[in-house]
Amino acid sequence: MGFLTLGNYINLLCVIIILLPSLCYCQDYYVSSRATYYGSPDCYGTPSGACGYKEYGSTINGGEVTGVSKLFKNGTGCGACYQASIAENHQLINVRCKYSQHCSEDGTKVVVTDHGEGDNTDFVLSARAYNKLALPGQAEILFSYGVVDIEYKRISCQYPGYSLMFKVHEHSRFPQYLALIPIYQAGVTEITAVELWQEDCKEWKGMRRAYGAVWDMPNPPEGAINLRFQVSGSKWVQLKSLIPSEWKAGATYNTAIQLD
Repeated sequence: MGFLTLGNYINLLCVIIILLPSLCYCQDYYVSSRATYYGSPDCYGTPSGACGYKEYGSTINGGEVTGVSKLFKNGTGCGACYQASIAENHQLINVRCKYSQHCSEDGTKVVVTDHGEGDNTDFVLSARAYNKLALPGQAEILFSYGVVDIEYKRISCQYPGYSLMFKVHEHSRFPQYLALIPIYQAGVTEITAVELWQEDCKEWKGMRRAYGAVWDMPNPPEGAINLRFQVSGSKWVQLKSLIPSEWKAGATYNTAIQLD
């Protein structure tokens, strides 16, 4: 076996540095955690979650949604998708081994729509999502525990037939105040900044992250609005005249694109 020369060592080091971001970004491993659940009369998620999704947040992904604590990331984590399953190396495996007919190996896929935590939990699942942790007809036993040990990993969000959309938040007031919220955001990327083109001063003006996934701006530009957003802190995506001049609160505008 030959020895590395200084030049080869530097080249190898550069390759490792280039590969590291992609290796770290894809979460192929499971993380140990705990989960509880919150209930609602129809078993869907809450429509008033901290992400600001309103009714969208209670019905997206069939109501299999979650509130999170540290994964909320001041709202940047809103819309992220996770795969959660019963942990193999925690307390519940003892229950599975003894009552294996109750526990599902598939787990549940959830979308982050809220901020919340329980008894040292990272996830507060909707009743529908929590139900998916058990085999059909066996959920009552898991509900009786209240808190269960799980494993989770980040997965790509998938919305077949839907493009990324920007919804004008219901609290917007034309023309004095505009608040936007991205919905049907696929892939594993995160929107970290949103800017509007200010024609009078020929520059992009940043919107404020008001809370959760909601971005807002007082006195937005007049006329049709050009918008751009930053994906995961690097790539910018620009959309010309996405928001019409006579925009309305509650209206949804299709970008005709989707994130990876």
